[in-house]
Amino acid sequence: MRIAFSGTHYTGKSSLIAALLKNLPLYTSIPEPYHLLEEEGYEFSDPPSLEDFEKQFVYSMQCIRKSTCNTLFDRSPFDPLAYAPALIKEPRLREMQEALDLLDLIVFVPIENPDRIAVPRSENKNLRKRVDERLYEFLLNDSLGVLENLKVLEVVGSLEERVQRINTIYHK
Repeated sequence: MRIAFSGTHYTGKSSLIAALLKNLPLYTSIPEPYHLLEEEGYEFSDPPSLEDFEKQFVYSMQCIRKSTCNTLFDRSPFDPLAYAPALIKEPRLREMQEALDLLDLIVFVPIENPDRIAVPRSENKNLRKRVDERLYEFLLNDSLGVLENLKVLEVVGSLEERVQRINTIYHK
């Protein structure tokens, strides 16, 4: 299976992937595009620009296309769209559909109250909330109309509860 994890920053996506990898030894993980691009020398502006989010969007789709089965992706192509809604254009959505067709599951990790991950005081809480709301609309309401037969699983609770919920889907 190819599984992408989606959610705003500081929701526990990376922790969840690390925990799952302990139970799924045949799986590999792909870090989020932001970190991979930084490792390749790409310099993001502060705050990230529309071009930066577009670069992450395209890179996310490239990672999915290049992947093999049994891959966990830290972020999905929906994440940059949630941070930069101006990227949502018909040609981009058609391009994204091709990458989504390769995925078996998207795991949505929403903000919980209280937060499961410590959020630094310097973080923009309004931005986190807006991104979380957009991802909810994209993933659970399919507001972009691109999910078709792709399953989306929302996971909440402790890390162990999240892992158990995904394992239930994995073992079906």
